Amino acid sequence: MNSRVKSEWRLRTRTLELGRRTLVMGVVNLTPDSFSDGGRYFDLNNPETAIAHCLRLLDEGADLLDLGAESTRPGSHAGSLISSPGTEFAPAVSAEEEQARLLPVLRGVLAARPQAIISVDTYKTETARAALIAGAEIVNDVSGLEWDPGIANVCAEAGCGVVLMHTRGRPEDWHTLRHLASDELIFAVRAGLETSLDAAVKAGIKPGATVLDPGYGFGKRYDENYALLDRQAELLTLGRPLLAGLSRKSFLGRTLAPLYSGKQQKSEMGLSAPVDARETASIAAMVAAILHGASIVRVHAVRPAVEAALIADAIVAAG
Repeated sequence: MNSRVKSEWRLRTRTLELGRRTLVMGVVNLTPDSFSDGGRYFDLNNPETAIAHCLRLLDEGADLLDLGAESTRPGSHAGSLISSPGTEFAPAVSAEEEQARLLPVLRGVLAARPQAIISVDTYKTETARAALIAGAEIVNDVSGLEWDPGIANVCAEAGCGVVLMHTRGRPEDWHTLRHLASDELIFAVRAGLETSLDAAVKAGIKPGATVLDPGYGFGKRYDENYALLDRQAELLTLGRPLLAGLSRKSFLGRTLAPLYSGKQQKSEMGLSAPVDARETASIAAMVAAILHGASIVRVHAVRPAVEAALIADAIVAAG
């Protein structure tokens, strides 16, 4: 069932062993419009709230943290262009604003926990550069080096770890995408990740620095996410470890919707269970991802994920 890649992940100043046990990446959203927490940890004038949350996730067992300061929820304009490809790049949140949200928290966490491993969720060259200078070890690019190609050179120069995610289209267009059958979907994800890996190599990013993310919810329609999860292990043939981020995603909420009559939310996928009702489903999907080859899982609630990952790892080891 599971033949996840065992390797060392080369980061900016250290390496992480992947494949022996699942690593848990705690998500911290530093935005006013996050789908998962509604901006609970966003306060430009007081980063201490977010710093305290980061430290709490580390205390709960997070192996690394992923800080993001621009929402890439469905319908947002993350990575959008003013007109057609090749024209001026116009992100929904400027690099300056993104850094104002991100850097005080990054610096505060490292001041308190110098050995903490921090990933920065950004597709912008300048934000990646500033975060790496401030001490980040990893750049997590949801566009797979596509939306702002200069980021690849920054990562190569810094020698940092890089997460290459597959994203189909842009958030504002996801609701219009054609439905893909299972074979089409896995072909598209594999081809997109291969393109990102090629771009990384051409920029000088070492192969051992990359991890691949199938991009659940990123341009995948409702049932496509389940088809992708079922066939996730096929992506291991690309030769790189897999990271899976399924926590609190809308497709889980849609599946749960019938259980929450009267409390349902409207989403791009239709009626959905409230975000705060998706935690058990998130754990179930996370365990499935581990059993299908994921070496790293990206989660909001760390402690239950750490416990569930221990059980999933025991199953993997027994096999």
